[in-house]
Amino acid sequence: MHVEFTVNDEAVTWDVPTSEMLIDTLRDRLGLTGTNLGCDHAACGACTVRVGEVPAASCSTFTWQVDGASVVTVEGLCADGALSAEQAAFAERSAFQCGYCTPGLLTLTSLLLDEVPDPTPEVVREWISANICRCTGYEVIVEAVLDAAARRRSSDAG
Repeated sequence: MHVEFTVNDEAVTWDVPTSEMLIDTLRDRLGLTGTNLGCDHAACGACTVRVGEVPAASCSTFTWQVDGASVVTVEGLCADGALSAEQAAFAERSAFQCGYCTPGLLTLTSLLLDEVPDPTPEVVREWISANICRCTGYEVIVEAVLDAAARRRSSDAG
């Protein structure tokens, strides 16, 4: 099947089997290995990418389903080589241990902060509840998301 879409603001065109999953296209065809395959059943959030303005589990999204869409992976969160507010906050607050879930959490955080620029801790917890982290206990992740929100607001004000 012929598909055309953008990934991190770059147009891509492929002929893919109808059974090909988006995560395989991203990792194997495009070399975007930041998105991780965790459970292969859309249950853990490690493979979360942005399709348009919604989160999508790339392990359960067929590539043909994003035809004509805009996809953003964790690699697309950087601007001109600089870390995004989300990436900087996660790094500075050590909001990861093994880091396997981090790309999905960063992508989800980006969407959350686009929709809710000043979230409460409860809103953050609700949003990230779909992403499983087996290492951190989540509190440091919540703190990093709130820090990223403050950084974005400060950047917008300046």
